[in-house]
Amino acid sequence: MARLVLWNMMTLDGMVAGANGDISWHEDVWGPELEQFSEAQLQEASGLLFGRLTYDLMAGYWPRESGVIADFMNRVPKYVASRSLSRLEWSNAHLLAADLAADVDRLKEGSAKDLFLFGSADLASTLIAHDLIDEYRLAINPRVLGGGAPLFKPGQAIMLRLIDSRALSSGVVIVRYVPVREV
Repeated sequence: MARLVLWNMMTLDGMVAGANGDISWHEDVWGPELEQFSEAQLQEASGLLFGRLTYDLMAGYWPRESGVIADFMNRVPKYVASRSLSRLEWSNAHLLAADLAADVDRLKEGSAKDLFLFGSADLASTLIAHDLIDEYRLAINPRVLGGGAPLFKPGQAIMLRLIDSRALSSGVVIVRYVPVREV
């Protein structure tokens, strides 16, 4: 059974996007180390989950790009949670059912390799509420935005256990956490 891994870059103050969805601050730290880490993660993934906004951004970007990451992004199955879309134009993209939790459970059961949730803070919030995220893998950018879209929504209390951390020369710290689940 696959795990669902949330992979996101966030700022020190917990934002995954600034005002109006701005993520230009990713460029401050993108470089060979983060690219190499991202490429290595691709080997673990059998599919990607997106909310509609992240899907729109990704579908508008990756089909025009080339290289290892672009080839993967355009080839891998993509699963999109949306109440407004009825069709998806990006190759190998599929809409998730209205019963999102059941659909994600089904995807996890049907896959040997992990599924990754990129971006999509609102979708992450829903999946957190259903205890469906098995690992939180975060690239913490050494920047404070002072506002924007937080990864973790107010009122969502979860206990996590650190399983790994790694500092990059750009100042990014990659941390990996797993939920502490009641036995």
